[in-house]
Amino acid sequence: MSGRTGRRRSQTAPVSRRQVDYHNLKNPFPPMKAFSDDRIEAMHQTSLQVLEELGIKVLLPEARTLFKAGGARVDGEMVFIGREMIETAVASAPKSIRLRAGVREKDALLELGSLVFQPGAGAPHATDLVNGRRPGTRQDFRDLIRLTQHFDVFQMVPPLIEPQDVPTHLRHYETLEAQLTLSNKFPFIFSRGTPQVQQSFELLRDFRGLSDAEFEDEVWCYTIINTNSPRQLDIPMAQGLIDFAKAGQVSIVTPFTLMGAMAPITVAGAITLSHAEALAAITLTQLARPGAPVCYGTFTSNVDMKSGAPAFGTPEHFNASLAAGQLARKLDLPWRSAAGSAANMNDVQAANETQFGLWGCLMAGATVVIHSAGWLEGGLTVSFEKLICDVEVLQMVAELCTKAQAGSAEIGLEALTEVQPGGHFFAAGQTMDRYQTEFYEPLVGDWSNFGTWTENGAVDANHRATKIWQDILAAPNPVQVNGDRKSAFDDQVVRMSDAGGAPPES
Repeated sequence: MSGRTGRRRSQTAPVSRRQVDYHNLKNPFPPMKAFSDDRIEAMHQTSLQVLEELGIKVLLPEARTLFKAGGARVDGEMVFIGREMIETAVASAPKSIRLRAGVREKDALLELGSLVFQPGAGAPHATDLVNGRRPGTRQDFRDLIRLTQHFDVFQMVPPLIEPQDVPTHLRHYETLEAQLTLSNKFPFIFSRGTPQVQQSFELLRDFRGLSDAEFEDEVWCYTIINTNSPRQLDIPMAQGLIDFAKAGQVSIVTPFTLMGAMAPITVAGAITLSHAEALAAITLTQLARPGAPVCYGTFTSNVDMKSGAPAFGTPEHFNASLAAGQLARKLDLPWRSAAGSAANMNDVQAANETQFGLWGCLMAGATVVIHSAGWLEGGLTVSFEKLICDVEVLQMVAELCTKAQAGSAEIGLEALTEVQPGGHFFAAGQTMDRYQTEFYEPLVGDWSNFGTWTENGAVDANHRATKIWQDILAAPNPVQVNGDRKSAFDDQVVRMSDAGGAPPES
């Protein structure tokens, strides 16, 4: 009986007496540099030269029209953007963006120096030790939203997995409903064509009880825009930039440049291409609506040159994040980077790659760190156990974001006076006052000695993580939902679905 009790206790997250706030974080680390300032300036100037002389292919006619009206040269689908246009666009983009969540205490701020974490996003598959690896489902999406909501260290709701058991012309209803009813954090909307985006805006606006003007005056949702490297912007992504800009909602611009594949093989070359594509996308948002919120971004790593498979958490990935941070600070814009792993399971490789990539983001001064938890197989899978294990690291990072105290009580002359040479501090007054709240309490970690751990069933971190996510999902949904607005949302979805939904545009 005692063994079973101990085993149950070791697999369950501890109840902490500490009061923590991991929501509004500031990066405490001075940013590192990958390159000297003159080399960063050379990359910036080369990016401007690329856009001006080589151009970018823009597949959306409306986007080409906006570029041409703004002074760009358009030749067929190729758009050539002058330096002055880009400088004007960057100057008009806001340097600080307030994100409005479902409740004010969950609002977040995007600006240089802020630190916002998101778990893994955009995966077609989910995996856990109970159900195995499978195509992502509606229930997986809902469960992962609940896990994101549970941990204060996540400030934004990402598109965790694709619920593939929901048809694509109805999927945006399902993903938005889950975010609004299972979370009160800042929500995500896919850019998959104007019909889906406009319907999602309408549903979100009404659920939040906003007028059109109130919706457009503040930032209530975000999207992620990936360019098609090298030097191409496709129809849904260009349309997303325009739709979100016109509605006053934020786009996170993210060229996905893999060295040696869709980007030059060098860090400097890949970041130069990424920077050029980001500048072109940012310019389009400002042509659509000057002052529109937009977040600079990059996701630059290398590939395995033996197989062509993406690699993450590598030295090249780390250095690319540092370089991107230097360019973002040059523009004075909030920016997004990413961690992640190419490992196939939640093992030491997965932990090493995610943590090394994460530290690259932290040392680079990234505002938003995506794929910071749960991401496997280079983005093909989100793991429930890995998400829990990675939260441990994120929470420890969040602890570092709180300024250490060194007042008289912390320096502790009284404690030093109380304890005689050769004694111990276990019973000192300072220790007794603080022992329940002073230290971070592990979520997954087991600090028991080998004998105790063995007696309690020798449960490894993976299986402890399983018990933690199961306990979270077994609890009632803590999010308070307005019943009238939920009923109205459901009625709107029925009407929209009966009318055919909104197929994604390609």
